[in-house]
Amino acid sequence: MDSAHKVGNGCNAIPQARSGTGPARRHLLQAGAIAMAGLQPGNARAGSSDQDRMMRPRPGDLLVHAGDDRPCVAIDAAEILPGDAPVIAWAMDPETKLVRDGSRLNQIVLLRLDPATMEPDTMARSAGGLVAYSAICTHAQCTVSGWIQDRQVLHCPCHQSEYDPRNGAGVVAGPAPRPLAALPLKIAGGRPEVAEGFIGKVGMSQQNM
Repeated sequence: MDSAHKVGNGCNAIPQARSGTGPARRHLLQAGAIAMAGLQPGNARAGSSDQDRMMRPRPGDLLVHAGDDRPCVAIDAAEILPGDAPVIAWAMDPETKLVRDGSRLNQIVLLRLDPATMEPDTMARSAGGLVAYSAICTHAQCTVSGWIQDRQVLHCPCHQSEYDPRNGAGVVAGPAPRPLAALPLKIAGGRPEVAEGFIGKVGMSQQNM
């Protein structure tokens, strides 16, 4: 199920006032309310922001670490090394710094492979050895967070599905019915950037629900 967070996190978080009930806090809350009212006529801005957070990754988006303490800092291509475990990421609009974390179905798994080991279709969607896929298992929509180093396959810890990232994240073990959706990349300014939207369906099929 495509679920949204109730409160923004990372770049999208709304700063919370310190606890207390004194005049200073009331003044801060009043000032904040006035500022927000000025920024959000008719709540249109808030609604638009929520919609943008729910959007799947879009061309031109950069990637940021999911759960990182620097949520607005885009991932550098150089920090993803061959042989490293995959990184779970979100897409981020580089202009607004809005992170598309409004749905867990937007989670991305990012890793660097040896280009010589990639199948042609995978190579065409990669950038400097970096490949990206939906991190949502096509079986029961768990997060594909595991990595089996010796076999170079992605692993879903819920029901043991495995995917080969060198060959379009095709299924090599477990109950998953189809590959993970691929996210084509390019390198811009030394950072991986979304080249086009997901190729393939994200998550499980309706008949598997």
